Amino acid sequence: MIKVAVLGTSGYGGAEILRILNAHDEVKLNYFGANTQSGQRIDKSLGHFYKHFDSIMDNKDLESVCEENDCILAATPHDFLAKILTKDMLKKCVIIDLSADFRLKNAKKYEEYYNFTHPNISLLQDSVYGLSELYRDSIKEANLIANPGCYPTCSTLCIAPFLKHGIIDKKSIIIDAKSGVSGAGRSTKLDNLFCEVHENVKAYGLINHRHTAEIEQNLSIISNSEIILSFTPHLIPMNRGILITAYAQLESKYESITEKELQEILTNFYANSYFIRVLEYGVAPQTRWVKGSNFVDVSVCLDKRNKRLIMMGALDNLVKGAAGQAIQNLNIRFGFIEHKALGQLPLFP
Repeated sequence: MIKVAVLGTSGYGGAEILRILNAHDEVKLNYFGANTQSGQRIDKSLGHFYKHFDSIMDNKDLESVCEENDCILAATPHDFLAKILTKDMLKKCVIIDLSADFRLKNAKKYEEYYNFTHPNISLLQDSVYGLSELYRDSIKEANLIANPGCYPTCSTLCIAPFLKHGIIDKKSIIIDAKSGVSGAGRSTKLDNLFCEVHENVKAYGLINHRHTAEIEQNLSIISNSEIILSFTPHLIPMNRGILITAYAQLESKYESITEKELQEILTNFYANSYFIRVLEYGVAPQTRWVKGSNFVDVSVCLDKRNKRLIMMGALDNLVKGAAGQAIQNLNIRFGFIEHKALGQLPLFP
């Protein structure tokens, strides 16, 4: 049994962590951190936890929280942990950070995409990127795990098998992405009000969306060469879900590749990944098929006429895109079964 603290309890990510960990019999939820809602009872802020979580949310200093817990799941804003986390704290406690503070290895990218100068470059280099399916071995030994973003998780998992095998032209990758509104967090923002979102679809973050840097970093590591791509996200009027449709030209020597060969590559790549569901060839993933679960549905389709590959994926941005993957990383790090407390099937309808 390990003692776990949750920071950012009252947000969407923090609330999802509580919902999932409530079923984890190897975890004792020991501390509930919050900022603006510090001093409130959890079930007063999050009514769906009535009679399950009635503890008071607190706002202790991070060092004290580290001393009192084995692991901290931090669903906190960007540029929060980066300012206060130290190596001494990491000797006492494992930190799984759901923000972007320790995801990017190039510190200058934070200035370009997040508008702040990274204050903790030494820890930035020590962090392990927590994309569970690709970095299990590193996660097992890490005390600072940078939980990936929702768009990068889905995009990377869709494209990685074909990039790894050298099938697609590295310079031709285009990602069309769509997200539910919960991806923007629980705070009040004009663009996310009901009347602004309902019956409306829009592109946003054109050219320089912050997740572009993270996706490019991931794919550059996989291909062992610099990847520069086009990424366009869209806001969809639904609560949760990520849908990725990625396009890339086939490398000339693979222009005669068959649908069967592509399906085998995808299936074999994720043969040992519990949460990756490889759909039948050409079946397009749907967000409702993964809603409320830690599963990622991926598929591929060959556009013979244009000599192009279409790579598709769907996940729940609050689960596999945030809280679920954080708990998957916790399970890997502490030697639990990887799908512990995460095996529930998607919601229907």
